[in-house]
Amino acid sequence: MVLRLGVIGAGLKAADYAQGWAKMSDVEIVAAAEVSPASLARFCGVCEAAGAARPREFSSADDMLAAMQGQMDAVYVSTPHVFHGANALSVVEAGYDLLLEKPMVTTQDEALALVEAEKRTGRTIVIAFQGGLSPLVHDTRDRARRGEFGELVSVNASIWEGWSDSYAGQWKQDPAISGGGFMFDTGAHMMNTVCVLADAEFERVSAYANNRGLRVDLATAVAARLSNGALVTFNAAGEGPPGCASAITFFYSKAIVRIDAWGKWREIAGVREEGEVRDTPIQTFMAVRDGRLANPSTVANGLRFAKLWDAIKFSAARDGDGVSV
Repeated sequence: MVLRLGVIGAGLKAADYAQGWAKMSDVEIVAAAEVSPASLARFCGVCEAAGAARPREFSSADDMLAAMQGQMDAVYVSTPHVFHGANALSVVEAGYDLLLEKPMVTTQDEALALVEAEKRTGRTIVIAFQGGLSPLVHDTRDRARRGEFGELVSVNASIWEGWSDSYAGQWKQDPAISGGGFMFDTGAHMMNTVCVLADAEFERVSAYANNRGLRVDLATAVAARLSNGALVTFNAAGEGPPGCASAITFFYSKAIVRIDAWGKWREIAGVREEGEVRDTPIQTFMAVRDGRLANPSTVANGLRFAKLWDAIKFSAARDGDGVSV
């Protein structure tokens, strides 16, 4: 069965995915909505270059959702961060299933609204975090739940990137549409993977942030406590040499587990494994939608992430004051 897919936000990320999606026999990109005419033309050109039909073009997401009733099954949303919440609700309320780019939303209130909409409508919603979709990440969580590693004692997570130079002048460094800086962009991968693997709610958070001359955070340090008593530290550094990497260490009572934010590799007892990175999450989305796979990247985990992010922002704005989540 062919998935008739619409796209909201046809920028570089969507165009990159479209190179592969447009060639898939079980996916048909039928429509695209994008406020930038140049980006929309580029996206549709990518689809045609891959041998697919040119999608219907819309300058308004709402117009696309209304016009494509009965002609579209699901929507991929890849707009700037602050638009995710409204876009996601519009898609679900219009009766479509949803593949939503990371981070899910920018605030806890938006997350709660999406949780409620998912329950009420019964639509399928998958969040396109590579770590959330990583087989290594979910195998690690399953083994932890079985007690193989013992009790979780603490977590140390770090991520770095030459982000200040790589995205200079782009929307990711504009607080009006980014929802945050480096911690909420690349650092979102780190926070989300910790949320999945810690498998507990955050109770208390203390955070510091330094913009280093930008309008958004560039370096962030966080100390937190989980509901299971484990302690967590985050360190995000968005200024440095070219490149990007991360390392997250989970200290259990019986084992030490290291993994990266995207689920590309894992190390247990010094034995390193390389994992599959699902850069094309449409296949996972289709498997979840068809009932062949339990959803590995849920709105429920997105809510946990949103609560954490709200607490980090609140604490950092008050120079590290402790915040109950």
